[in-house]
Amino acid sequence: MDAIDHLEQLFERHGGRLYDGQLRESVSALEHSLQCAQLAEWAQASPTLVAAALLHDVGHFVDESSGDQVDDLHERRAAELLESSFPAAVVEPVRLHVQAKRYLVATDARYLAGLSSASVHSLGLQGGPMGAG
Repeated sequence: MDAIDHLEQLFERHGGRLYDGQLRESVSALEHSLQCAQLAEWAQASPTLVAAALLHDVGHFVDESSGDQVDDLHERRAAELLESSFPAAVVEPVRLHVQAKRYLVATDARYLAGLSSASVHSLGLQGGPMGAG
């Protein structure tokens, strides 16, 4: 099975899932992925960055056993899944998207204010805002 078929199966199987507990969002995993890709397109991002936006949370589909009280390291699982089939221009933004969120929260109060409560909760699990050191 090629990578695209595998990703399609993952989205079909898990894309309709709503996050539970403190990670509960008002949109499904697929809707979130499509929203991110659409925002990247509207920002006139490169095709590889649009693909990264679409695929950034696919690591959640690989292992759903961690619950909402630990950092599930989904960005690492996603990058590992993608790196054999996609260029670094897709894989690295996926690998770094949690660190990017941590940086933006530390440097832009408007970014933090725009996060959902679920994203704020996961931010805490992921180490919180980046520090100066």
